[in-house]
Order: sequence, then C-alpha cells, then structure tokens
Amino acid sequence: MDKEVGNLTRGDLLIEGDRIAAMAPSIDADGAEIIDATDMIVMPGFVDSHRHAWEGQLRRIDPNSPTLMDYLRSTHFSFATHYRPEDMYVGNLITALGAIDSGITTMVDNSHNARSPAHSDASVDALEDAGIRAVYAPGKPLAGEWAQHWPQDLGRLKRERLDSDDRLVTMAMMSQWDRETWAAARAVGLRIITEFLGEDMGKLLPGLQEEGLLGPDNIFNHCTGLSDEQWEILREAGVNVDVCPRSDAQYGLEEGLCVYQRAIDHGIAPAISIDVEASYGGDMFAEMRAAYFMQRAHAQNRRFKGDETAPAAVSVRSILETATINGARVAGLDAKTGSLRPGKKADIVLIRADDLNLYPSNNAIGTIVHAAERSNVDTVIVGGRVRKSGGKLLGLDFPALKQATEASRAHLFAGVGYVPDLFADASPKVAQA
Repeated sequence: MDKEVGNLTRGDLLIEGDRIAAMAPSIDADGAEIIDATDMIVMPGFVDSHRHAWEGQLRRIDPNSPTLMDYLRSTHFSFATHYRPEDMYVGNLITALGAIDSGITTMVDNSHNARSPAHSDASVDALEDAGIRAVYAPGKPLAGEWAQHWPQDLGRLKRERLDSDDRLVTMAMMSQWDRETWAAARAVGLRIITEFLGEDMGKLLPGLQEEGLLGPDNIFNHCTGLSDEQWEILREAGVNVDVCPRSDAQYGLEEGLCVYQRAIDHGIAPAISIDVEASYGGDMFAEMRAAYFMQRAHAQNRRFKGDETAPAAVSVRSILETATINGARVAGLDAKTGSLRPGKKADIVLIRADDLNLYPSNNAIGTIVHAAERSNVDTVIVGGRVRKSGGKLLGLDFPALKQATEASRAHLFAGVGYVPDLFADASPKVAQA
C-alpha cells in the first residue's frame, strides 16, 4: 500500500526492533527469527479511525436499532451512566483484543464516556495491556453524572500517562464544537475529534472557517448531510474525514449512505471506520465490503437513471487504502503506520491465502477486500511484537476476560433494570438517565 515501494509477488520483510528494516525479493539476515509466510499475503495492519471501544461488553445489544436516537437510548442514556472505571477497562480490552484478532493494528478510540480521571486511566490501561497501537481520545459523557474534570484533565493525561508520541498509545481529544475545549486541546497539541453530521452542524462551518478554527488537526466523523459548499470548506481547511458505511446505514444518518464518494468528489481522501459494536460486528473486512458495494450500487443507480455525472465504480485498491494508509493519515500516524515501508513501525498482518475460502488467490487485493475474514488472519504484529500467531492471540487469558466481562455486564444490566432477551427484535427496555 505504498506507491513508492510497490508490490512484491514474493519476497522477504525484515523487522528490527519495532520497525521495518528492509523489504526485498530476498534478504540474508543471519540469526533472524523466521516467520514462514509461504502462501500468505503480507499487508499493513488495518487502521480503524473511529471506534467507541468502551462499548465492548454491549456488543449487539441492539442489532435492529433503526435510528441514532435508538442507539443513544440503548447505550449513552442508559448503560453508559453506570460505567465504573473497571467497566471502561473491560470494554476497551475486549474491543482492542477483538480488533487485533481481526487484523486491526491501530485504533482511534473515541472515548466519550470518560466520567472521571479514573475512567480515563482505566481506558488507557486496557489499550496498553491489549498491545494495540491506539489514539486515546477522551470525551465527556452525553448523559448522567460525571466528575466535571474535562477538559482540564487533558493536561494531566498528556503529562502523566501519554507523554511521548513514540508510545503505542498516544492521545487526542473528542469534543463537539466548543470554543473552550477546542482551545484546551490545541494548547497541549492534541487533535480534535468531532461527531460531525446534519444540517445544524454544517451551518457552523462558515463561521469556524472565518475564525480560523478549522485545520488538519480536526477529525470529523460521519460528515453526512453536508452541502457541496460545506464540503469545500472541509477541503480548504484540510479537515480529516472518516466515514462509517455500516453505522450511517444502520442508524439512518441523513442520506443513509456513507459519504465516501462525496469526500472523493471534493478532493478529500477519506478513511473508513467501524464506529460501534452495539449493533454489528467489529471487523474491517465487513466495513470495506459495505463501502465498496454501497458506492457501486449508488453510482450504478445514478447511471441507470440517466445521470451522466455519475462517478466511476470504486476499485478494491481504493477501498483498501481507506482501511490502511488513509486511516493512518486521518489519525496523524501515516509516518508510522498504514503501509509497508522501511523505517515505518512494524504493524503487519499475514493472511493465509491457501485457506479453503481464499484458495486459489488470483488477486491479492481482491482477496483481502472481497473474501478474507478474521479466521484467515494468521499473524498480527504491532510495533514489532507478535500479538497473533498461527491464528491465535498470544497471551490471552480468555477465562479471566470472560469472567470480568460477565461481572461488568451483570453490573450494567442491573443498573438499568435490563433483563436479557437473546431473541429480542426491539431496542432494550431500560431506564434512561
């Protein structure tokens, strides 16, 4: 996924420490540990540019949620208000481990349930214990009581927990438009992540542009419902955009289609992200396919109706870029990860192309985007450290993780009076904060 490096049909990749040292058809490295990648596709790890990792224990709590408000009721306005620091830890840990298992080596954690400094510390602990590369972005809760410690706690977190940009876990901030909090983030050099969607938010853009408050340190999620003029403001300001194929469709955000093509039309290279697991799964393979087929379906529908300005059909390479190098760029990590290049961090995934569902592999990128799945991920390396090998996560004490997750779920369910229903079609009936 690096145009300057190109592709190798067969070759060797040398890792020294936490970095890629060399790539060539053949490398002689006496004493090196050998990973036999015969019949495997070697690729950069996926970058999930927008995930609410704290919701890990709420996976598929509301699989049929038809609107954004239904999602909010089944998470933020109910269970979220009862989260303790240990619940943040469990949610982040199970999400991060699940991400690694499916080939995601980098995750931007939009942690908008940071109810106290202890909640933030527990989230960071989980990301570090999982061994994933992450950008931790705390944000204030949407409902319930919290410590009112934010944004002043940003400085403490940056100083005491995440003081080096060379760590696996670095830092950003999550916030809707607010002059004070945006200024606080910029005062300590943090990127600002915002859930940006809808007509009312779009109307903010001219004023923000006029005041010089938009720039490359902004990351906007979703970006649905914006006009062409508003998209031009994003492009001119260099705002980073990530789109959410499944989330935007699931929760009916504005036009209901992710705005991948709108971004491309306006000269913005978007990333794609998974957003939440409250309704659907957490792997990038499904997200790429949703983006690919939605774009193609929408473009063909326009052509069928006689629209001569309909965009060309998207390619698998473009989609894989959104899930790797584009995601790294949005996260501010493209100098470290997102592609295979000597000097970059060794964030690498090996996919078994001779598995029954993938063999024979006649197109490497097509195999990744259209056919591969979590079970085909043989090896995952994050910062030079092998985290998955032979299809198994290393160092995982699953009984302990399961016990902690069950204890957390029991606490959260009791807090809102939720009685689990494994076959429910409607949103959970819970007490709202």
